[in-house]
Amino acid sequence: MSFFKSEKRYLKRSGLSDRFLRIQGLKVLKLLMVIMMSMTLMGCSSDQQTIPESRPSSGSESTSEPESTERYEVPEFADSVFDKDAARSKNGAYIDLSNVSKGYVAVSAVSDARLKFQVITDVTYNYDLSNNGEVSIFPLQSGNGEYQFRVMENVTENRYAIMFDVSEKVTLEDEFQPFIRPSDYVSYTRDSECVKLASSFAQESTDVFDLIHKVYDYVCANVKYDKKKAETVQSGYLPDPDETLSTGKGICFDYASLTAAMLRSQGIPVKVIFGHVSPNNLYHAWNMFYTEEAGWVTVEFKVDQQTWTRMDLTFMANGSNLKFIGDGSNYADVYEY
Repeated sequence: MSFFKSEKRYLKRSGLSDRFLRIQGLKVLKLLMVIMMSMTLMGCSSDQQTIPESRPSSGSESTSEPESTERYEVPEFADSVFDKDAARSKNGAYIDLSNVSKGYVAVSAVSDARLKFQVITDVTYNYDLSNNGEVSIFPLQSGNGEYQFRVMENVTENRYAIMFDVSEKVTLEDEFQPFIRPSDYVSYTRDSECVKLASSFAQESTDVFDLIHKVYDYVCANVKYDKKKAETVQSGYLPDPDETLSTGKGICFDYASLTAAMLRSQGIPVKVIFGHVSPNNLYHAWNMFYTEEAGWVTVEFKVDQQTWTRMDLTFMANGSNLKFIGDGSNYADVYEY
């Protein structure tokens, strides 16, 4: 206490009151207590540390970053339906154009002969069509414009005659509509197992890139290339994403369809692309997905801002040469679905 006594004598000689002395003494005492407490805490830090709660600081700086609570928001499920009452019909064929603005046409037909369906713009897409009345969904991948739709009936060998045809001017709600829905080439429903799995990934994802990572990693790790199937597959084959998921094997079309089904069901636009891959001019199927943001899906896939980005899980899942993956220079797109 000698410090305070000497200070008191000095301040009295200076003409200051006892009340002022008491106030100043308390301030000094508080400062000393704060210093001693700080030194005590620093002395304990070598043995154990106290981790502060993840709460925002009231000051200008924060000593800890709060854990992110952001989650990927899944848009409403985009479905494809057939409305027989709204369809135009002739000779047992039904073409439903009531949802062309949503990027697809729905078709059903009954015949004793083999059937084909054509979607014609400046490019013609030819599809196999069931002849037992089963509904098929086909994308309007050429975007806005005049379309002609034809149900074709086999008459002899490889010759077909028009069973029913209609024309329609199409204006899409947006350019992504054909690629966010189920179709014959990417077949799934709300209750599909692959959709349930993708939904579980989405619930754990912080953003669209995190979700793409999870789907990409899962397919690469759990689906193997089926060489026997590749050697025996027939023309007109259509994949079943749930079957690919359950068997854990498939050909390139299966990979592309499963990936598209999982990502589309969670609101990410995805194309199934058919084309040729150099250097052996291999006819192949792969995916392209779209995102507005910039970022990385994996080391091999750069997500370019506001553009389609290539994703080939067939080569990646089988550890093939990475020269086939990346900037797309080895790929020649022919058809997209």
